[in-house]
Amino acid sequence: MSNYTSNTDTLRAEIAAAAARLIAEDGADYATAKRKAAKQILGNAKIRGEIMPDNAQIEEEVRAYNELFFSDTQPARLLHLRKLALRLMEELAPFSPYLTGAVLNGTAGEHSDIHLQLFAESPKEVEIYLINKNVDFEVSETAHFKHGEPVETVSFMWQQEGVHLALYEMDDLRGAVKGSTEGKIARAGVGLVRTLIAETEGT
Repeated sequence: MSNYTSNTDTLRAEIAAAAARLIAEDGADYATAKRKAAKQILGNAKIRGEIMPDNAQIEEEVRAYNELFFSDTQPARLLHLRKLALRLMEELAPFSPYLTGAVLNGTAGEHSDIHLQLFAESPKEVEIYLINKNVDFEVSETAHFKHGEPVETVSFMWQQEGVHLALYEMDDLRGAVKGSTEGKIARAGVGLVRTLIAETEGT
């Protein structure tokens, strides 16, 4: 292995570890954490693309950080958020809800929110449903899981937790069900979330 490759791998690992700390401690999103971590380690130096860790590497570092520093609180926090997510998914059953993000992959901590993907004929259907439930929400955008184009996202507080619902069209549902990366589950329906909760409570 050349020094160049070795140094690149070392820097990438350092940035991933620093980003993981920002995510676990401060609740930073992956993109912000990656950018801040790179600046911490490299200062104002120009950053080569190959030095930046991917999200999978950062996710593994978040797991390691949680196990090292939050092993006494993080599992209970994760279980709490998964139970809340399941209740919300059952409530939103007409819109084929899928759980994504840190609450699904097991890295959720004190600052993590619940992220769901919903599928409807129109985002207005979901918005009207929430209005009828007296939910006070804000509207923003999230990158589409498949092609990156923005989709409408509604966010609100529920049971003292932040919730974000990314609103997809019904045609996107087929791609969502198939979606996974490197054997990891990209999203989980109600049945799988129930299974994850049961497995956790059974240990």
